[in-house]
Amino acid sequence: MAANNGIAQGKSRGHAVTKRDRPAKKPKGLINKHVKMCREIAREVCGLSPYERRILDMIKTGGSSADKRVYKFAKRRLGSHKRALRKREDIKEINAQQRARAAGA
Repeated sequence: MAANNGIAQGKSRGHAVTKRDRPAKKPKGLINKHVKMCREIAREVCGLSPYERRILDMIKTGGSSADKRVYKFAKRRLGSHKRALRKREDIKEINAQQRARAAGA
């Protein structure tokens, strides 16, 4: 679209103004250090929520089809495909940390 030329008709109609530069947008969902630290502390203090404990139990006891069952359960609780996959990976990571801690102790 052409710049406004101050004339009331035509493709470039409208008051003539100079465009000003907009500040660059921050990427959405980027977690900074402070937020990450706060979430880690909250997880450490509060532990897992009941549905997360149930997912962890499914992972521990489940066989080959555990991944699919965990995904379906998480999807029902969280409402979206992406969130369910992320939650499943988070809980798997927690399970791996617990197993490593148990093996190391």
